[in-house]
Amino acid sequence: MPSATTESQMETNTLETRPSREAAEEAVRTLLRWAGDDPNREGLLDTPARVVRAYEEFFAGYAQDPAEILARTFSEVEGYDEMVVMTDIRFESHCEHHMAPIIGKAHIGYLPSKRVVGISKLARLVDIYAKRLQIQEKMTAQIADTLQEVLQPQGVAVVIEASHQCMTTRGVHKPGTNLVTSRMLGAFRTNGETRREFLSIIGRTGTGSLTNT
Repeated sequence: MPSATTESQMETNTLETRPSREAAEEAVRTLLRWAGDDPNREGLLDTPARVVRAYEEFFAGYAQDPAEILARTFSEVEGYDEMVVMTDIRFESHCEHHMAPIIGKAHIGYLPSKRVVGISKLARLVDIYAKRLQIQEKMTAQIADTLQEVLQPQGVAVVIEASHQCMTTRGVHKPGTNLVTSRMLGAFRTNGETRREFLSIIGRTGTGSLTNT
């Protein structure tokens, strides 16, 4: 998997070559016509502009560098070397296959190695990767790998639980289902006791439903 730095460079190149706002709005008009409606009728006249503004919000993560978010750390922790865990970080993303919403929550834990990061940065890291076209497995790995690469802690654990509207509102139509993915690195992968402690904190006492990505 590319490093956070390499991914950031790729995304910068993509942003520099993206179509204009006018071209994006015209694409929305094309989709409206394809759906069978008239983009020139009163109720749809402003829809292309609204959709483009919404996309700016939905996919704001492409314009942000996840490694930069974690760059500022703190070393004055009085020797604290126990687990740091943030639970139930709600996010909204979109699947890259159907561009349908993914609604879920992330749980993040790490074992610091002398330095810790501000807790709001963990939530912002989730948002940066969520506000891109995603598949859940990739997003789980991206969050964990970026934390490991930038903070270089003793270990990182990430668990994501989410509902995918590409299968709840279309296709197989199975509402109420959730996908659970995990990424365990360092001590969380090699030390069963550490892993069990993390899973207990986030309310998962077993590993049967977790797939390490």
